[in-house]
Amino acid sequence: MKRIALLGSTGSVGASTLEVVEQHPQEFSVVAMAAGTNVDLLAKQVVKFGPELVSVGNEEAAFALRERLGSQVKPEIVYGSEGLEQVARHEAANFVMTAVVGSVGVAPTLAAIEAGKTIGLANKETLVSAGPVVMKKAREKGVQIIPVDSEHSAVFQCLQGERRQDVARIILTASGGSFRHLSREDLKQVTVAEALAHPNWTMGAKITIDSATMMNKGFEVIEAHWLFELPYERIDCLLHYESIIHSMVEYKDRAVVAQLGTPDMKVPIQYAMSYPGRMSLTTEPLDLVKMGSLHFAAMDFDRYPLLQLAYECGKAGGTYTAVLNAANEIAVDRFLKGSIGFLDIETMVRKTCEAHQGIQNPTLEEIFAADQWARSQALVFQ
Repeated sequence: MKRIALLGSTGSVGASTLEVVEQHPQEFSVVAMAAGTNVDLLAKQVVKFGPELVSVGNEEAAFALRERLGSQVKPEIVYGSEGLEQVARHEAANFVMTAVVGSVGVAPTLAAIEAGKTIGLANKETLVSAGPVVMKKAREKGVQIIPVDSEHSAVFQCLQGERRQDVARIILTASGGSFRHLSREDLKQVTVAEALAHPNWTMGAKITIDSATMMNKGFEVIEAHWLFELPYERIDCLLHYESIIHSMVEYKDRAVVAQLGTPDMKVPIQYAMSYPGRMSLTTEPLDLVKMGSLHFAAMDFDRYPLLQLAYECGKAGGTYTAVLNAANEIAVDRFLKGSIGFLDIETMVRKTCEAHQGIQNPTLEEIFAADQWARSQALVFQ
């Protein structure tokens, strides 16, 4: 049985993970979970899945959760960054699903690696911020990191049974997000509510905004670089409006292998949890006849400058990708709060990256320092 420690249980991926657990109670159990401050939902999850250890965002949330659970349900409750790491290291867990959002995922992922857990990685910022450190530690510990993002899961599946030296390139697909048919001029007036209306996927607010700016795809390019050990010149992006082909691998004989499916995150989540096997899943089957046709377009880097910036930062290496991620987190937060316009996200992120003096081959401490510098510096450009 897979005994799961779930980081980010109340988010979109976390909730889908619990749905998969619920469908296969003989295969999966939840022994530990962590969330932020959504105590109402977390309390229901704790009662339903019975974890031994629960972490929340702060002491106030910990107190509220204990009050909500009462005396009948008594898991150990911890909080804060140390609580996240305790969940990731939990001795009863043999699989850690990292579904938190942002660079907060770096430390608990490293803690899970240090403890020898198999990791389902749904937190792309972990590799964007600290890819060289995380992957080096995983190799040292012999820990397997299985990608959960639909695009990276697709590539991972397309690589099964093939030799890595035969790969010519990988092709990540992108829906184009909420505003894929709008001009740059139109983008000046878009609202937060409009930005959160993704055409295909149901995701959290931050990831949905990243999809609209295409920063999400930029992060996926950087993550793919570390996961699949490919140079950026062999990682391409393609607009695919229906989100049916999740990604493709082209081999040196020009054969292209693609992974298709309905846009449902439970599919890559369950694949990571059941790998190397597959299990039945109650979800909508893909009906290509009903779909009728699929549409593709070349990626427009002028239309999506943050994707271009992600490639630039990835190739620059060192601390640049950590700065890219941190500046974006601040900019998206400001947009969601109504403090800046949609296109101002691009300005804040690019100017922060341009102001950075990168450090090559950084330590984890230098990565965290660059992250904190970027969070302060980004506010200068709002």
